[in-house]
Amino acid sequence: MDAISNMIIKIKNANNRGLSTVSFPMSKVTLAIAELLQREGYLKDVKKKGKGVIKTIEATLVYNDKKQPRVEGVQRVSKLSKRVYAGVADIKPVRSGFGTLVLTTPKGVMTDKEARKEKVGGEVLFKIW
Repeated sequence: MDAISNMIIKIKNANNRGLSTVSFPMSKVTLAIAELLQREGYLKDVKKKGKGVIKTIEATLVYNDKKQPRVEGVQRVSKLSKRVYAGVADIKPVRSGFGTLVLTTPKGVMTDKEARKEKVGGEVLFKIW
């Protein structure tokens, strides 16, 4: 099973249902993505839970004053069956700059804006808006 797809779909579905928190299995990549989404304002708080082998991440979701979710949609770009890579010149803004493209690069997990600033490309994981 794809842990990244599982994570972003759980966040989207929890936002659509109006839940305050969501939890998903922890790995180094999912933790880095969750911290990036927190920095970008899509998640309010990220906590590690559990000990030993079974560890999870518990994320608090963000809503505006009208109880509308911050995450309206997600789209997985690179999948287990088909990896998608982009160079610096290929990285374009998502939804005219209102969304975020998440990439894994040699310098770590970063957004499209950070990747253009650092002049580095990588594997395009997903789009979120």
